Amino acid sequence: MLRVPKLATLTALFFSGSIAFAGDGAGVSPKASKLIDFGNGWAITNSMVTGWAVSIAIIFFVMWLIGKPSVLPSKGQAVVESLISGLKDLLEPIVGRKAFPFAFPLLVTFFLFILLQNWTGLLPGVGTVGMGEDRPDGKFHLTAPFVRPFTADFNSTIALAIVSFGAWLVIIFKFAGTKLILHDIFGNKADKREIPAALYYVLSGVFLIVGVIEVVSIFIRPFTLSVRLFGNVFGGESLLHGTGFLFVFYFLELLVGLIQALVFTLLSSVYIGLICNHGDDHDHAEDHAADARH
Repeated sequence: MLRVPKLATLTALFFSGSIAFAGDGAGVSPKASKLIDFGNGWAITNSMVTGWAVSIAIIFFVMWLIGKPSVLPSKGQAVVESLISGLKDLLEPIVGRKAFPFAFPLLVTFFLFILLQNWTGLLPGVGTVGMGEDRPDGKFHLTAPFVRPFTADFNSTIALAIVSFGAWLVIIFKFAGTKLILHDIFGNKADKREIPAALYYVLSGVFLIVGVIEVVSIFIRPFTLSVRLFGNVFGGESLLHGTGFLFVFYFLELLVGLIQALVFTLLSSVYIGLICNHGDDHDHAEDHAADARH
């Protein structure tokens, strides 16, 4: 049965944001609901629809905000440029100058996409309006919400983490190369000229063991990235539903949504910078020396 709230109730929701339609207070299901089931494991879920809708909204909103780019920016263009400039100043020292131009578009997309997807859970009706059934006790049981935050679905966050991991592989092999990657993971970081030869070879074995551990940690990064994002967003959704959408928790979830988008983006940046951000100080010194000669 379709649960359709009255216009007055919807109006109250948009102004107060404190009423849910899930009458039994059962909380949020950890699984996304299937809106269209094609069988054999193929389906369109409510989180997928939310992800598509927000992506389209971001594209058209940015296009509308910028309009026709010009040397003398409009107010909308100035807002977008300020946001991009702020993220550039934050991320470039982490990623490194060489890889930054290639990685920056992806990192900006991660931040904006995840931030707005996190905040969709705060919109009235999200997760509380949909298909359900009336129980014998007279309470309405919501079984399939029409809209669910994209990042409140573990399938979605693992997909984001896999994209991040795949981009990391492409970027480090493009800008660091196989030799530097192997040395960074397994190589001896000690200076052979400053320590005894016997100790240097002992340290080589230690760094080799540490490198194996590092490889394991690298391959579990997609899991840790996805679990961190999913756990915080899903936990926030459960908190809002469990507390009857108390208005005070909206401010908390706004902050959590921003922090988690920033954490995901920063961690993706750090992973790139750990391999690619080598020698920038040396490059800066060479550039300054060249400028001085000229």
